[in-house]
Amino acid sequence: MWKELTSLWKSDNLLVEAWDKSFEMLEIAQEMFLEAVRILRESDDTVINQEVRQKDKQVNAYERNVRRKVMTHCMLQGPTVLPSGMALVSIVIDIERIGDYCKNILDLAEVHPQHLSVPAYEESLAGIEGEIKERFNDTISVLKNQDVDRASTMMSTFKEEISAICDQIDDELVKGTVGEISSGDSAALALYARYLKRISAHLNNMISSVVNPFDRIGFREGDS
Repeated sequence: MWKELTSLWKSDNLLVEAWDKSFEMLEIAQEMFLEAVRILRESDDTVINQEVRQKDKQVNAYERNVRRKVMTHCMLQGPTVLPSGMALVSIVIDIERIGDYCKNILDLAEVHPQHLSVPAYEESLAGIEGEIKERFNDTISVLKNQDVDRASTMMSTFKEEISAICDQIDDELVKGTVGEISSGDSAALALYARYLKRISAHLNNMISSVVNPFDRIGFREGDS
């Protein structure tokens, strides 16, 4: 499916523009993620929040732009190109949602009195953050190069490397099985773990478009 879609996109100026915009969106979302994590986890100063929020507005504007281009393309070319247009729209929706979760992390940083540091979970959090940073780069590469093998590997390891760990953190916090931790840190960590999981899930949705037909974008290979 993916090779057919990219071949079609490259044959039409509107879709070429939309395709290029989607990569610009993803790179901006990556910048937002890196800065939002830095503010929450390393800094006690949230003065540059406005810059990150401005990037989110830019992502939203890009999304509207891509949707308009896809809609115009489909109107001009007819229903046969609808699946390719819908696939691209699905990708930019995921990027927009990542931007929203980055804003959620900033909101968390604003209300949390200092940078978020929970010794019992530092190793787990550092691993998750590092994995998501790598997945941003890999997602861009997978989409540009139509790398089906890499996409399949990333999809198959999503639960083990990110989802299950985030769920375990939240479960332990809710059950109260963690050692000494303040109520503020506990609440912030639970929300942060959830945001990290959702950001990674949206990256996962995007790369699934390389492997799956349109109706299965966002699902693992083999799921019924």
